[in-house]
Amino acid sequence: MTHPTNLTGFNTRAIHVGQSPDPTTGATIPPIYVSSTYTQDGLGQHRGYEYGRGDNPTREALEAALASLEDGDFAVTFASGMAAGDSILRMLKPGDEVVAGLDLYGGVYRLLETVYRPHHHTQVRYIDLTRIDAVPASLSEKTRILWVETPSNPLLQVADIQALATVAHESGALLVVDNTFASPYLQNPLHWGADLVVHSMTKYIAGHSDAIGGAVLGRDPSLGEHLRFIRNAAGATLGPFEAWLILRGLKTLGVRMDRHVANAERVADFLAHHPAVARVYYPGHWTEEAGRIVARQMRAPGGMVSFEVHSALAPDLAAMGRLFTRFRVFSLAESLGGVESLVGHPATMTHAALPAFVRSERGIRDQLIRLSVGIEDYADLEADLRLALDALLEA
Repeated sequence: MTHPTNLTGFNTRAIHVGQSPDPTTGATIPPIYVSSTYTQDGLGQHRGYEYGRGDNPTREALEAALASLEDGDFAVTFASGMAAGDSILRMLKPGDEVVAGLDLYGGVYRLLETVYRPHHHTQVRYIDLTRIDAVPASLSEKTRILWVETPSNPLLQVADIQALATVAHESGALLVVDNTFASPYLQNPLHWGADLVVHSMTKYIAGHSDAIGGAVLGRDPSLGEHLRFIRNAAGATLGPFEAWLILRGLKTLGVRMDRHVANAERVADFLAHHPAVARVYYPGHWTEEAGRIVARQMRAPGGMVSFEVHSALAPDLAAMGRLFTRFRVFSLAESLGGVESLVGHPATMTHAALPAFVRSERGIRDQLIRLSVGIEDYADLEADLRLALDALLEA
């Protein structure tokens, strides 16, 4: 039995695409193929698989499902989200330029500034992608990649993918969109003109904080071939067990995201009315234009919320440290997108790689807190936030 290929519903595709019952045993869930090598019938006579670094049936099942959910023609998976991003940057030649958004994950900033700029002679510039009218003048004849996070990390800004695609293509650059914070359920950048979409599958796609992986998706077959070559040559290969775990998590992505969003919207509203909170960052809440962008290119704003507490209540890192010890439901931890709620401090965690003056220029202050809102009961999340923030007022 094989499943039909004309499936349209997101949740149906997440459960069935690439995941037909095992033809040998009839197992409903395809098995994990852990073999590192494959026996060949003769010289040059193999059955599509030779060595595990290059090809693996479990990994291919995950890639088929991902490509379907992102409306892409290919997906190439990697050992981590950073390995996925690095595979894209390996397309650059010395002297090529990357233009990226000001609000950018600290790991990508570190990769650009400590690996590609000094060792590959890559030119790197950072611009405000919310000011779309100013973007064309920021690109040059050397710009090969326009790198966009939307929503961005950690300030949750949104960028107009369609407008940026037009600008990038007029300049001869590829538009790369990091879609990790939205997930394929809430946003499909390829539909709006992106050339490549990158994911840290560790986050919402896997969804259970138990597997690390990355993926790049697109439609141009030549890009897909290049990315597969890079993966095989450099060896940043996703293992079959991780692929199986992520594929299992992918099946419930839609239903999980519905709950993440429902909780996050209520958390953002609660924080906006708490006297200890100076500002709330939630996709689409920056400006009316941001709201229009979210309404057009996203199905919902997502499960991430950032906020600042008043500096008078927490003037230094010591005070912020005491605040974080008061959480009981939100775990102080790196990462995001799991079923459990996490609280993080960007200045000392996800964006510690940025020099202090760069963080300050980009609005990543010591009083900034980032929440990955999980799928717990909302009442428990609000009670936890209230307990921690009320203590600031009482200090």
